[in-house]
Amino acid sequence: MRGVWLILCLLALPVSAEVFTYVDAQGNHVYTDQPRGNAKRVPIATSNRMSATPAAAAPISAAQKSPEPPLFHYDMLRILIPEPDATLRSSAGEVIVSVTSEPGLQPGHRYRLLLDGQATGEPGLSPVFPLSNIDRGSHNLSVEILDEQGRTVERTANQPFHMLRISLAQKRQVKPCVSEDYGVRPECPLKDKPAEEKNPFLRFF
Repeated sequence: MRGVWLILCLLALPVSAEVFTYVDAQGNHVYTDQPRGNAKRVPIATSNRMSATPAAAAPISAAQKSPEPPLFHYDMLRILIPEPDATLRSSAGEVIVSVTSEPGLQPGHRYRLLLDGQATGEPGLSPVFPLSNIDRGSHNLSVEILDEQGRTVERTANQPFHMLRISLAQKRQVKPCVSEDYGVRPECPLKDKPAEEKNPFLRFF
């Protein structure tokens, strides 16, 4: 029984350890990991244990995105006013832009006007855009239609126009100020009104 116990203990040694056996003075078989003069090495079968293979993670299927509805197509979108390459004269730099589309604006769609590539305001339903204080010189207008998701459905090419801002001095040259114009016409402020000549005969009264 003692020999069996020793064998079980020795079998629990690492695979790389060596086991030896010999017969002691009492005739018992002794097993040890220390070699002795008359000890014999006991062959030990290599372990057949296999390392656990981690289970492969199940591939995560990409979420199927519902296809976006196709963009609506307009047959025509254009700027009516001002006409292409128009020259406008305004001392305040004012211009009214009018656009049209065919077919008409669809539900959920909005117009947005661009001046020199920048939006002039929030998208809206109105096809008329009043602008003011536009700098003197050449500019480009374009209009686009946005859908309810903010996508650009249609957009016109840039349409140039030229702004001539007439100064107040130029207005006075075209139409000189008279007495009743001061304080009424912007180019005829009261401070510029000449002093009225007094009638010399009134001093005797």
